Order: sequence, then structure tokens, then C-alpha cells
Amino acid sequence: MAEQATARPAGGYRWLVFMLLAVGYLLVYFHRTSPAVVALDMMQDLAAGEALMGFLGSAYFYPYAAMQLPAGLLSDSWGPRRSITVFFLLAGGASILFGLADSAGLAIFARVLVGLGVSMLFVPTMKTMTRWFKVSEFATMAGVLLAVGGLGVLIAAAPLAYLSAALGWRGSFLAIGGLTIVLAGAIWVFVRNTPEELGFAPPEAPLPRAAGGGPAPSLLQGMASVIKAARFWPLATWFFFTCGIFFSFVGLWGGPYLIQVYGLTKGQAGGVLSMAAVAMILGSPFLSWLSDRWRSRKKVLILASAAMLVLVLPLCFWPQSLSQPLLYIWCFLLSLFSSSIVSVGFTSSKELFPVAMAGTAVGMVNLFPFLGGAVMQPLLGWILKLGKSPDGGLSPEAYAQAFLVYLAAAAVAFIASLLLTETAPQARPAAKA
Repeated sequence: MAEQATARPAGGYRWLVFMLLAVGYLLVYFHRTSPAVVALDMMQDLAAGEALMGFLGSAYFYPYAAMQLPAGLLSDSWGPRRSITVFFLLAGGASILFGLADSAGLAIFARVLVGLGVSMLFVPTMKTMTRWFKVSEFATMAGVLLAVGGLGVLIAAAPLAYLSAALGWRGSFLAIGGLTIVLAGAIWVFVRNTPEELGFAPPEAPLPRAAGGGPAPSLLQGMASVIKAARFWPLATWFFFTCGIFFSFVGLWGGPYLIQVYGLTKGQAGGVLSMAAVAMILGSPFLSWLSDRWRSRKKVLILASAAMLVLVLPLCFWPQSLSQPLLYIWCFLLSLFSSSIVSVGFTSSKELFPVAMAGTAVGMVNLFPFLGGAVMQPLLGWILKLGKSPDGGLSPEAYAQAFLVYLAAAAVAFIASLLLTETAPQARPAAKA
């Protein structure tokens, strides 16, 4: 007890821990959305058609989604430091394998391994932050982490386009794989699961369990309770279709669409897609603030879903009608209402259930965004393949036909938003002095 009392505070060291984990989260988002800008180069080099390219893009999402619940258990048993290091080494090696792949089949296999490798960053990082930062600091740090993820989307757009122009798409992924491995080594050397492991004092004394709270349910009990709850399914449906649109367009088909329909260069297409990152960085805290200001998660989610319905209309009915400046604005708004908005969605999922089940609820709802991406990317690829002209080209009409999937998805998401349960704490009278 005396040794703990005299332990020095973590001070600046906790910022080193956070910085390394935040850079890891940046790479998670980079790996997630990087195929969009270089998709046409990969299709040509790997002799992959649109349908096969759709499966290549979605190969990341299946293992990522499958690992969301085991991630918490593995973080508890291995510890965040070991979990992140081992899986990031896998992600780095898989990215190098992806850059070396000489066939579409091997490239798909490499993307599966990339998705598996980066799947163990978010949950262990959340766990680590609970030990290195105060409870009152946690929400702010989580918001900063999500903003850094937006930087990953930004780097996967225009900067990746310029890097691939210099190194080729293969050289780019070889370099990113090497960086991922170096970061895994830095996390192993510098990050610890708790401040106490390095002789630092904890940021604050642990809070006592709330009276009458009872023991937390087991994972299986929590999963069963969430699945049986009718209020869970509208939110899960909303996540599936809303995020499916975002991951499908920004993560894969947006690049080919902008290049083939609007005649943009790879760098120009990357510039348009980079607005998705800007929206994530600026929009997540704004929409969360708005839901607090309105004291309503449901109203903000309905507003976003209605906006998405309007935004997909040009894709379906006027596929080459926007000027280049309007494309930048359109992509910003698309990301704002299909990606930034998830900060409100995850808050709602946490509030749907008692505190003891909040982690299980968030973990389960986090399956659905990635399942949406995994389904929509190959689905659009299959439709685009059917719409190919005899000379192998894709017309604006072919893309418009494929984007009808987005219109249907946005409509279902809007209906789901109307069925959501309001979870925001309502206004309470000010406490008397």
C-alpha cells in the first residue's frame, strides 16, 4: 500500500500509449477503405472482374465482424498489449502478402487475414484507455480516437492515390504492411495494459460497484438477452443498411464510379473520397452534441436517414449530373449521414440496456455495420458485371442500376429509424443546493 501511495502519476507517458494505439486505429481505417482508390489498378493487374473485385473488397469485413465478440474475451485473457501486437503482426504480414499476390484468390485470402489482424485493435484499445485515463476523460478520448480513424480514411484517399502513382498499388501495400509491423513492435515495447505495470499510479481509485447492481451477466446470458429484446433489432437493421452504403461506396466502388463515369483522375477521385474522412473528423462530435442538445438520439438518427434517402437519388437517376465541386459536398454529406452518425448509434446501443450489459450490446450491434459492407460490396459487383457492355466498359446507366441497391437500403434504414426506441436521458430538474 505504501508503494502504491508513493507511485508517481503516469503524466505524459499515457499520451505515448494513446498515440501509439491511435495510430493503430488510423491503420485499421486505412486498411478498411484503401481498395477504392486503387481498385481499377488491381482489377487490371489481377485480371479480376467486378464481381470478383466485390468479394475482394468484402473479404476484410467477414473476419472483422466475426471477431467483435471474441475480441473482448481475448483482451481479458491475453491482455490488450499482447492481443494487439500479435494480431497487428498478422495484419502487417497479410498486407505484404496482398501486395505480392499474383492472383485474385491469393489477394482475397490476404484481405481476409488483414481483416482478422486489425479486428483486435478497437476493443483492446477501449479496455486500455479505461486503465490509463479517468472516467471523466474517457468520452473525450474515445471521440479523439474516432477522429483519428477518420484520418485513416483521409490517407486511404488522395495520399494513397499519389503513393500508388509513385510506387504502384503493390508497393503501397508493401510499405503499409511494413509500417504495420513496425507499429506492432512499438506497441509491444512501449504500451502496457495498466499504469501500475510500469510503476505509475492509477489515474483514480476504482469506483465501487453500484449498490444493488448485482453481478454482470455472462457473455452468453448477455447475448441471449440482447437477441430477445425487440428494441435491439431496429437499431441493428439501421446499422446494417446505413453502414453498408458507406463501406460499399467509400471503401470500394466510389473510386471506379468517379473515374469511369465522371472521368476523374485517380488523384481527383481520391480527393473527392477524402471528404468522407473530413466528415468523420468533424461530424462525429457534432452529431453527438446535437443528440445531447435535442435530448434525443432518435430524432438525429431519423434526420440522418432521411438525408441519406435524398443523397442516393442522384446516384440512381442522375448518375453524372453533379459538377466536381458538388461531388466534394455530396461525398462529405454522404459520410456525415452514413458514417459520422454512428457515434449516435453506438451511444443509443449502449443506452438500450443496463450498464452491466452495455458492452455486450455494443459488441453485438458492431457486427452489423461490417456485415452490411460484406454483403453490399460483392452485391454491387455482381450487378455491375451484369451491366457490362460488349466491349467490357461500364456505362453511367450500369452504375445507376447497381446503385438502386443503395436506394432500397436507405429506405429500409429510414423505416428502421422510425421504429427506434428513444434512449436519450430526458431533462431533469436542476438539483437544489
